[in-house]
Amino acid sequence: MSINSAMLAGVSGLIANSASLAAISDNIANVNTTAYKRNQVNFASVVTAQGVAGRYSAGGVSGVTHQFVAQQGQVQSAAQPTDLAISGDGFFIATQKATGLTNADARLFTRAGAFGVDANGYLVNDAKLYLQGWPVQPNGTFNTNPSDMSLLAPINVKGLGTAVSATTGVDISANLDSSGAISAGEGAYSAAAGTSMADYAKDPTTGTKPDFSMDMNVIDSQGATHKFTVGFLKSSAAPNTWHAEVYAVPDTDVAVAGAPGQLTSGLVKFNQDGTVDLANSTLFGAAGAPAKITLAASGTVAAAPAPPKWDDALGVQGQSVTLDLSKFTQYSQASTVNSINSDGAGVGNVVGVQVSDTGIVSAIFDNSQVRQIAKIALATFPNADGLQSVSGNAYRATLAAGQLVIKQPGLGAGAISPSSLEASTVDLSSEFTGLISTQKAYSASSKIITTADQMLQELISIIR
Repeated sequence: MSINSAMLAGVSGLIANSASLAAISDNIANVNTTAYKRNQVNFASVVTAQGVAGRYSAGGVSGVTHQFVAQQGQVQSAAQPTDLAISGDGFFIATQKATGLTNADARLFTRAGAFGVDANGYLVNDAKLYLQGWPVQPNGTFNTNPSDMSLLAPINVKGLGTAVSATTGVDISANLDSSGAISAGEGAYSAAAGTSMADYAKDPTTGTKPDFSMDMNVIDSQGATHKFTVGFLKSSAAPNTWHAEVYAVPDTDVAVAGAPGQLTSGLVKFNQDGTVDLANSTLFGAAGAPAKITLAASGTVAAAPAPPKWDDALGVQGQSVTLDLSKFTQYSQASTVNSINSDGAGVGNVVGVQVSDTGIVSAIFDNSQVRQIAKIALATFPNADGLQSVSGNAYRATLAAGQLVIKQPGLGAGAISPSSLEASTVDLSSEFTGLISTQKAYSASSKIITTADQMLQELISIIR
């Protein structure tokens, strides 16, 4: 009967508008939820087949929920370096637990990047979802195989222990006084044991006092700091020429065959304009040899003549230290050190985390070292709007979303913006407008039912 169909159409209007109200309510409630994607109920008419000509049966309306997952929210600045936003396509890959992961454990996908460091050092967001990435390999690279989800692991920024970086290079800027007199002891000087500058450093009653010396710190493989001294003695044999030695203080830090603690010796020459003449200097061996000091590891046994090595009691690895002497000068002014800069760092602990726009997560240590930890992976889908919503502002993969593809940030997926968060895509003005329209439509649908009820009541009254 047409009146019955009208009443049912009114009921369908109530149901559809109730669903619309629920979607609008969700949107308004999540206006400040990070990376929330608004939902919308779209209405579609339902048509009933007309069995008798001249009679019309109402079909009503059905509501179809549509979620705008692929819509980009505004990227806003945030306070924490681990707050992350994605500019472009892609989702963070996350898990609900940090340890004991297997292929059977669910992977969730989210753009809610308010990540922080939990008590165990893992990056986790407000919904307790653990961020996944490719761990750094021993050679400093990342195995970013896009077809192997098992290569991903929760990112932990505290399980790193301490950081030590052995010294590999020292940059020295200094001037030697060209107008200085030849010292009285220069005539008896020899780099060999007994009259060397290294002997004098060990015992001032022996050896030859340098005209000028400078100290530099060298850090070994265990983070301990050692003092190496470079001594200079003006030569009487030729102008613009200086005897030079590099030796350890105390000499017991190293084991050498010659003078105590002496690592190398020779001549440093200067050009007539006062610049250093490294091509003809012999401090590191033959003229023009690379300015490098090489120390063998503790416990090393080598055939005579044994090269310098770290003392056996230290138990440290061998290392090579390159000295940059290109900023040496010989001018007629007091000998002085302008600067000595060495790399390497002693023992340091994690004090911070930083993330690059390519997704590389690094730990910052209190000794100024920065160590890469992992690279964040992003998941993309052909139809992101087809993902299934789950609690925590996250999604599950579905057939409607299409095949999941794992990509690197900035390479086929969006770039990562550190210290940023993606805002909700909810527009309050649109939602309030929709709220008014839905309320009116719901009232109109209820009026249909009231009118149909009155007409049925009139029909029933006929038999009285």
